[in-house]
Amino acid sequence: MTKKYFPRKIIGFLFAAVFLAAGCTLSSLRGGSRQPPAQSALPSSGEPLASGDSVRQISVDGQTRVFRLHVPPGYASGRPMPLIVNLHGFNSNAQQAESVSRMSAKADSAAFITAYPEGLGSPQAWHFGSLGEGKADVQFIRDLVATLKGEGSIDGRRIYVTGISNGAEMSYRLACDAADLFAAFAPVSGAYQKYGDCNPSRPVPAVAFHGTDDKLLPYQGIPPLFLPVRDWAIEWASRNGCGSTPAVAYQKGDVTGETWSGCNQGADVVLYTIAGKGHSWPGSDMPAAITTQDIDATDAMWDFFAAHPMP
Repeated sequence: MTKKYFPRKIIGFLFAAVFLAAGCTLSSLRGGSRQPPAQSALPSSGEPLASGDSVRQISVDGQTRVFRLHVPPGYASGRPMPLIVNLHGFNSNAQQAESVSRMSAKADSAAFITAYPEGLGSPQAWHFGSLGEGKADVQFIRDLVATLKGEGSIDGRRIYVTGISNGAEMSYRLACDAADLFAAFAPVSGAYQKYGDCNPSRPVPAVAFHGTDDKLLPYQGIPPLFLPVRDWAIEWASRNGCGSTPAVAYQKGDVTGETWSGCNQGADVVLYTIAGKGHSWPGSDMPAAITTQDIDATDAMWDFFAAHPMP
């Protein structure tokens, strides 16, 4: 299979062009087996994790990287909690990712820790190629998780990653490159490059959400860069050794949820298709014209994550 890599400038131009075509601003996005690379030097605050919100920074290969952190009220040292890494979209930021997903509120009720990393650049973005800056962003996320594991009680079998749009694509890259770290991933309104170099070390469970009227990252894909969303789900299910025929496991209003099961190591694949809706985080307070209240992506992905710890 031929490997295809698309430079960051081309990807950035693509995102910008699609946004302009939709009459939106970029800020509306508030919305092979591999061996793990060696960790960078991980500075520690010397303070144990404690309940509450904070803005943290670590040094990754000499570069300062930043993330927001939410630790729920029920956290106590010695009682390991799950961790979800939530990645913002293109030209967005960690605070907006927290706001649009309302994941910190879910963390309080369901008892998990949430980290919201910041991308780099202007506009701020994730570089999801497997080389150069993409490799650096993967290392940042690895080091972030390692830092939190070193400073608190994190359940190593229940570490997950999600993201919207450009963050969804980065979560996909992490499923390819960090299957040893993340138990499952949940892309929201993402784009799916056909990675010739995606060889996760094990089957990785996935739950995805996408609107059929997404003008920014279309459900039908963007040839030759991105696959149609359902084709990607079928391909990922095949990669995981799932049955070829999905079951409709969820049907409410605009939303149809298909589940590919019978997978190796229980690595199910679920795709929630939102008919007639656009580029959004389902269940959020984004405009009704582009999102749905017939499913809450944060609730649904947490249910999926809770059922899929690392084997």
